[in-house]
Amino acid sequence: MKTAFQELAKKYALLKRGWTPQQNLFYGFLTYIFLGTVLLCLPIFQKESAPILDHFFIATSAVSTTGLVTISIFDTYNFFGQFIIMILIQLGGIGYLTFTTFMILSTTRKLTSWHKKILSTEFTLPNTIKITDFLRSVILFTLFMELIGAILFFIAFKTEGMPTLEGVWSSVFHSVSSFCTAGFSLFNNSFMDYVDDHFINFIISMLAICGSLGFIVITDFGLWIKNRAHKLSFTTKIIFYGFLMLLTFGTVFFYFLEPSIAVAHEDSRFLSAFFQSMTAMTTVGFNTVDFGLFNQAMMLVCIFLMYVGASPSGTAGGIKITTLTAVFAIIKSRLKGSTTITFLGRRIPYERLYIATSAFIFYTVIIVLGTFLITLTNDFKFEDILFEVASALGTVGVSTGITGSLNVWGKLVVILLMFIGRLGVLTFGLAIWSKTIREEDREVLQADIAV
Repeated sequence: MKTAFQELAKKYALLKRGWTPQQNLFYGFLTYIFLGTVLLCLPIFQKESAPILDHFFIATSAVSTTGLVTISIFDTYNFFGQFIIMILIQLGGIGYLTFTTFMILSTTRKLTSWHKKILSTEFTLPNTIKITDFLRSVILFTLFMELIGAILFFIAFKTEGMPTLEGVWSSVFHSVSSFCTAGFSLFNNSFMDYVDDHFINFIISMLAICGSLGFIVITDFGLWIKNRAHKLSFTTKIIFYGFLMLLTFGTVFFYFLEPSIAVAHEDSRFLSAFFQSMTAMTTVGFNTVDFGLFNQAMMLVCIFLMYVGASPSGTAGGIKITTLTAVFAIIKSRLKGSTTITFLGRRIPYERLYIATSAFIFYTVIIVLGTFLITLTNDFKFEDILFEVASALGTVGVSTGITGSLNVWGKLVVILLMFIGRLGVLTFGLAIWSKTIREEDREVLQADIAV
């Protein structure tokens, strides 16, 4: 029996080495989702039964760190079921193979070329950061922030009168969910009961911002603190300044132009405006006000923030600030008639520009296609469907309230969108359409095209 299992494991390892890095990520996350679904379907992890599709939906939402739910997490799953969901969130948040590779580094201190290829595909790093330094930063910073978050949450919940054991579990669960920007909550109305609680709003914002800014920024700043001679990368500067600008933009718009925040939450108007902007930008998915009450203009602002997201190699979704920056640089250079693409006086490599424009176009196409498919099979307002699609693909998790009412086809589309969002649109495309014959190995005729 043991020999047969070892032989099967050996064959599986050889099979994985024959896949492209993108296919390894595709099947790796798919395996997490499949195992999560099987476990959540077991009655011993449930308080009450639910359809298999809903368990599949929850497992996908957890691994993709989205937070959209079709059933109540607290009412459907017992402690052990909730614990499984938290583990899925953690695995999805830190990335496929990240923890395993960290353990390898801790023992052998050497990575195989196979590990490096997959990690380099999942985490796009600038040349100034080594993959080994990056991995250590990912694990240690994640554990540190989640521990701090759990302690602060426990203090906040105890202050609100929550029982000790319930407070401990809620603190750990929400700390992991916040840092991984998953948006899963043990409260059925998210954090709407804490709209005026400055301390809880601060804890969530701190964890979500630290997670979504990305491990590139954290690693870069860590190296700078250890050695002041280390220069912050251009990527870090773009992410940091871009994040501040977009977060400010969203907060100002929500503060002045959203009536539901101005009227219903007058005493905490700025806090509510900041938090909703932050939750869309970091894709954390928690909300303290009802997004279903937003006017169409503010829904569009929220969709834009979800569309952009935050940082590459972080826990947030979206096209990423760096992609938006690259597209902006292309437009600016073209309008100026320049053949060199620059931003802030720095020339951006053409390889990065190809990746950015491809991601931008593919991401937009998927949003349009997803909206079309749900509109075709479900009868909801168009803006609500577009909002749901942007939230699913951006792995945000906020909703206007239609998630649980989607039919089977609508839920399947959202499941696919969440999976693509976690994997990354380009990684998903390369995993599906990967070819054995490289483009440069094939003889191709050249032709001109008018644009």
